[in-house]
Amino acid sequence: YQVRFNPDIISVDELLGILKAIEADSSKVQMRLSTRLIEIPVFFNDPWTTEVAQKFRDRHQVPDSKNDMEYAASINGYESVDAFFEAYTSSPWFVSMVGFVAGLPFLFQMVERDKQIEVPKYLSPRTDTPKQTVAMGGCFTCIYAVRGAGGYQMFGIAPIPIFEAEGKGDHMKGEMVFFKPGDIVKFKPINEAEYDRYVAEAEAGTLSLNIREVDFCTEEFLKDPVGYNRELLEG
Repeated sequence: YQVRFNPDIISVDELLGILKAIEADSSKVQMRLSTRLIEIPVFFNDPWTTEVAQKFRDRHQVPDSKNDMEYAASINGYESVDAFFEAYTSSPWFVSMVGFVAGLPFLFQMVERDKQIEVPKYLSPRTDTPKQTVAMGGCFTCIYAVRGAGGYQMFGIAPIPIFEAEGKGDHMKGEMVFFKPGDIVKFKPINEAEYDRYVAEAEAGTLSLNIREVDFCTEEFLKDPVGYNRELLEG
């Protein structure tokens, strides 16, 4: 929480009691919404984010690590990058908000709390991050909507524009911003040839993504996250 209050009107202890009560009540609230399940292609361990990562290795926690995904696998207790990669891509991600930079989604993985992946940001931010980089900081994954500074650990790059001032491309549906809060994302690993094909389709305005309408319920999800995700992804 970030709260501004007047201590002459309410004490810290009183405020803390109010916040605890709000949190207790919020845990009982169940959310149901009709939303989109979107398959997002990602070229993991791509040459562009790898090059940028090596350029700014002096700002990283482990400068001699091969790449950011290797570091993320290590601190999360995975025996290999492949095992981490499987955990990262096997479950869907929930778009909790869009913003900070126009069009940038913050995604929270839909898994049990003890399986939550977390990684710290770089010790100091990079001055460059490729557009559409898929990266992670804390418990959130994001997709950089534009090229610029950033400190999240970089895992790969998506070939689809997610912020377009003119809303170009079939997938944008005339909107400037692609993602909406409540969207559910499944990452689809692709190779370089597939990446190039998606980029060409995006530039031609003919890009089509695998998107379907789904209903999401927090109560049903929390009862059995693994089973719920399996049913959700299999349709």
